[in-house]
Amino acid sequence: MKHSKKTKKALITGITGQDGSYLAELLINKGYEVHGVVRRSSTFNRQNIEHIFNSKHIYSHELHYGDMTDIDSLMRIVKEVQPDEIYNLAAQSHVRVSFDIPFYTAQSDAIGVLNLLEAVHKLEVKTKIYQASTSELFSGDPKTTPQNESTRFHPKSPYGVAKLYGYEIARVYKESYGMFVVNGILFNHESPRRAENFVTRKVTTALVEIRYGERERLLLGNLDAKRDWGYAPEYMEAAWMMLQQKVPEDFVIATGETHSIRELVERAGEILGFDIFWKGRGLREVGIDKKTGKIIIAIDPGYFRANEVPHLRGDASKARKILGWKPKTTFNELVKIMVDADLARFNGVKG
Repeated sequence: MKHSKKTKKALITGITGQDGSYLAELLINKGYEVHGVVRRSSTFNRQNIEHIFNSKHIYSHELHYGDMTDIDSLMRIVKEVQPDEIYNLAAQSHVRVSFDIPFYTAQSDAIGVLNLLEAVHKLEVKTKIYQASTSELFSGDPKTTPQNESTRFHPKSPYGVAKLYGYEIARVYKESYGMFVVNGILFNHESPRRAENFVTRKVTTALVEIRYGERERLLLGNLDAKRDWGYAPEYMEAAWMMLQQKVPEDFVIATGETHSIRELVERAGEILGFDIFWKGRGLREVGIDKKTGKIIIAIDPGYFRANEVPHLRGDASKARKILGWKPKTTFNELVKIMVDADLARFNGVKG
């Protein structure tokens, strides 16, 4: 008599975000029973997972109220779910905002990781843990480009520092207690599900609105900041791959290509029929549409970081070698995916 294979259970913190929603879809497609941690709020922010957890056909996938700053809630959820895998994606993840709310960023992104690890340790639950780390651990110094698993960490924001604590405490629990914990050092990864206060979605949504006369111009900060941008669903597949290994190891996940915010604006504008040229320097620089002569891009000093990370480009050769992972979506394809999605949203609202 054949025995049916046990259904794996996964617990995802930060499930309502871009990464959490894509990861939930991926795991469900692989046959997992998926559970998510959500914070109690008077307003729902579940548009990214509405199609997953608001279906009469899905009974085994559940949401649980909890908070990374509340270890009691984490212990209750872990004890109840008994997950085979935990993906900690919860964070205050906006770098610029972390300068405004550094204490909360530290509580959620640093102490929150400790809370989760301690909950698993105290309950003695046999589970594999993925800790979402970030390229913001690096200084962005061009001399250390590209950055890989051996590159020295030197974060430049409260967000980066909090994430560094999360990275190190994950390592400490792995080494001290023999827990299966990995850090995924993911470089910037975007999608149509990215929140609109992140620069990629800010650019694509604003340019769509400008194209249809709903907005006059887009205000940005440092146009010359360079990032290694990939496609979020592919990065979540890499996160899953990390927990399927026999030995826990940390991995950098990146495309190996760098593009500036200026290039992002130009590419998105080109898709929408703009021909943007730049005039002026510094805070007075503007982006002008050649066809109309109108200024559609301007600089707002409020969007500059107090301590900028100028240049990030990742080296994911270890992930390619051990996990067999490599990016599939190019920068130009990513921008088009996002512009097309925002066009569809706009036309859906207006039409």
